[in-house]
Amino acid sequence: MFELSEDVQQIQDLARDFARNEILPGAAERDRSHEFPAALLAQLAEMGFLGMFIPEEYGGTGLDVLSYVVALEEVCYADAGVGTAMSVQNSLASYPILAFGNEAQKQKYLPQLASGEAIGCYALTEPNAGSDAGAQRTRASKQDDGSYVLDGSKIWITNGPHADICVTYANLDPEQRHRAVCAYIVETAWDGFGVGKVEEKMGIRSSATSELVYEGLRVPAENLLGEEREGFRVAMATLDGGRIGIAAQALGIAQRCIDLSVEHAKQRAAFGKPISRLQAIQFKLADMKAKVDAARLLTWRAAWLKDQGHRASLECSMAKLVASEAANFCAYEAVQIFGGYGYSQEYEVERLYRDARITTIYEGTSEIQRVVIAKNMLD
Repeated sequence: MFELSEDVQQIQDLARDFARNEILPGAAERDRSHEFPAALLAQLAEMGFLGMFIPEEYGGTGLDVLSYVVALEEVCYADAGVGTAMSVQNSLASYPILAFGNEAQKQKYLPQLASGEAIGCYALTEPNAGSDAGAQRTRASKQDDGSYVLDGSKIWITNGPHADICVTYANLDPEQRHRAVCAYIVETAWDGFGVGKVEEKMGIRSSATSELVYEGLRVPAENLLGEEREGFRVAMATLDGGRIGIAAQALGIAQRCIDLSVEHAKQRAAFGKPISRLQAIQFKLADMKAKVDAARLLTWRAAWLKDQGHRASLECSMAKLVASEAANFCAYEAVQIFGGYGYSQEYEVERLYRDARITTIYEGTSEIQRVVIAKNMLD
């Protein structure tokens, strides 16, 4: 029988206790106020949950991807907005520095991210470069001293308004598309960096999302991440891990939908009996359970493969696709089971319905995941 190791179960239990006792009680208010969860992130940092991949020598906890996945699911069960900030800190901000950074970059930036001293973000998406990530128009101009000057803008950047460290992508020659993309570690305190429009989103409202603007931003040569013109490879490798994170986020939302639906179905009466005794409701619950368990196993398999040193692009895409669509299915059915109550903001499933929707969109839409899966099959 497949089961988590004792060490991973301890991480899961720690995350579950914190999420349900500290994160869940304030989730509805954060959704209303759009408050960025700075205090909660500081506590997660103290627990080692903001530097889960980062080795101890750089201030992290040096845990495996599976530990990260089970912890993130528990956090997102309570508040997917908080989980989004945690996910970006671990996978999109820290991972590329850990995987592609030189020793000086690791020593300088990873301890800041692991401790929560610095909030990280990942700036890839542009107005005309979303699913087509190779169409970067933010321009990098190399200077005589080896530094680079960045001009352009990014959109939909999670943690953007609060970030201190930004893994940024820019193009030396936009006409060459992905072949000329470079990755940089940008400090947001530098001259020429600005936060543009802050988005008012449908869901995950405690996760801050904004436009970023670069106007003559000078990046020192030592802040080039990886090799010059290697940025697209850095971006794609990073997104594999990010997709596991979105799968875990989707699982947390979906599991919360299931638990609330079961509880409501046992309490709500219709036609003289609890609606849990109606076959129509039982079939909904059964479908929710089957889809989520299948998605969880796909996600754990992708995490396990990453832990074995495999890139696992196919498995990451499959996990993200199935988990995100399961979350949307479960959120829809939860609202249906709650009936009119599910449409009211007084009930949690209304928020879960809104939170679930983003999971099929960001870090690669469901359509892009199907492209990746099919390409792997046909190649």
